[in-house]
Amino acid sequence: MATENSFDSLLVVSFGGPEGPDDVIPFLENVLRGRNVPRERLLAVAEHYKHFGGISPINEQCRDLISALKEAFAEKGIELPIYWGNRNWHPMLDDTVAQMKTDGVQNSLAFFTSTYSCYSGCRQYRENLATAQEKAGEGAPEIRKLRFFFNHPLFVEAMADQVNVELAQIDSAKRDRTRLMFTAHSIPTSMAENCNYEKQLTEASRLVAERLGSYEWELVYQSRSGPPQQPWLEPDVCDRLEELAEENVGDVVVVPIGFLSDHMEVLFDLDTEAKETCDEVGISMRRAKTVGVHPKFIEMICDLVMERINGNEKAVSAGCTPMYDVCPKDCCLPGKPFRPTGKRPDS
Repeated sequence: MATENSFDSLLVVSFGGPEGPDDVIPFLENVLRGRNVPRERLLAVAEHYKHFGGISPINEQCRDLISALKEAFAEKGIELPIYWGNRNWHPMLDDTVAQMKTDGVQNSLAFFTSTYSCYSGCRQYRENLATAQEKAGEGAPEIRKLRFFFNHPLFVEAMADQVNVELAQIDSAKRDRTRLMFTAHSIPTSMAENCNYEKQLTEASRLVAERLGSYEWELVYQSRSGPPQQPWLEPDVCDRLEELAEENVGDVVVVPIGFLSDHMEVLFDLDTEAKETCDEVGISMRRAKTVGVHPKFIEMICDLVMERINGNEKAVSAGCTPMYDVCPKDCCLPGKPFRPTGKRPDS
């Protein structure tokens, strides 16, 4: 039996995305399987991908991340091979875990391309891993996820660097009055009640905003996909932009702090839809890049790996508490299934 810190690989666990027009519908069917999402919503999202040739950037961004990690591992003497498996598209987790078993991997760390507690961002991935291990059968590797890092100082620094790039492009006379709008994927409120998603996002946004200075900031949400009668986290970014225009806010920097790479929900929901809203209401919008392969973010991942291998003290921003290494049994439950009542949401 492998000991807790005798790790022999790192597994990057991500969402996956289509890499051509023929992949889009099968990919979205994987994403929405078992969820109460109307078929017309699936087809509407498929149209988003058509704007980009049916290709999501997320897989290529995962390849870039792994390439950067391999270079950093070599420089730091971290001798771990890196594997990659997705929830919804190739390379699928089932296939990757089977390959790890074939390669003799026994005790792997796992990095999730998600840093906030919620069912879809944590527990569902852990369920996917358990299913992959079960399918691989006897001898499947043990896999232990790295802790969440939303309050890690290097994540905060990397995100602040990305925002500063955009602030620097705004006229100095307007910069101090620029509003920072931190965005994250909306989730059903029933799911949010079973996790610390809102709390962690608020904390991460606060830490980044404080590092940047005295800008006004707020947290908004994007990319909701459930039936309109089902309550999801609000306010929606586009709705809020319309309100800010009425409040005479002239400049905003949208900060997708809920995402780690510039994938489809960033490119379409922010760079297309939110930008169109801003153009309509007369707001000048800039969008900060996600952390991607920012050197500080890559260094942070290396730190997370080393703290588990060597038992190092956990790094967190001042005044924050580090997240646990092992998720509690009842954390990030999915929430009650939504059952339409036929009533209007405001009735």
